[in-house]
Amino acid sequence: MDRLSLIAVAVALIATGASAQQGPLAPGMSCRQANLLVTSRGAIVLRTGQNTYDRYVRSQAFCLSTEFTRPAWVLTADEPQCFIGYTCVDTPPSVGWLSLHDLKDLLN
Repeated sequence: MDRLSLIAVAVALIATGASAQQGPLAPGMSCRQANLLVTSRGAIVLRTGQNTYDRYVRSQAFCLSTEFTRPAWVLTADEPQCFIGYTCVDTPPSVGWLSLHDLKDLLN
């Protein structure tokens, strides 16, 4: 790699690291504040720690049509497990001991 390419890669890595640390921090909010933030915006990237974050949504409407919602709880200033909404996942939810994928296979 030439010098210019190395500088470009270094700048990209630094920018990526910095962007991961932006946004609201759940442990610094009350449970109500975190829940209202997700509810009012519909979808938001919320930090859950110094280097951890996830995208939380109000409902299935904020996920891709191929995704499913999974209930999400986070640590907040006043609650160790605060329900704030959902995350969008690729895996169908389980129904009892069968997943929706298993039920589909049984019906076909």
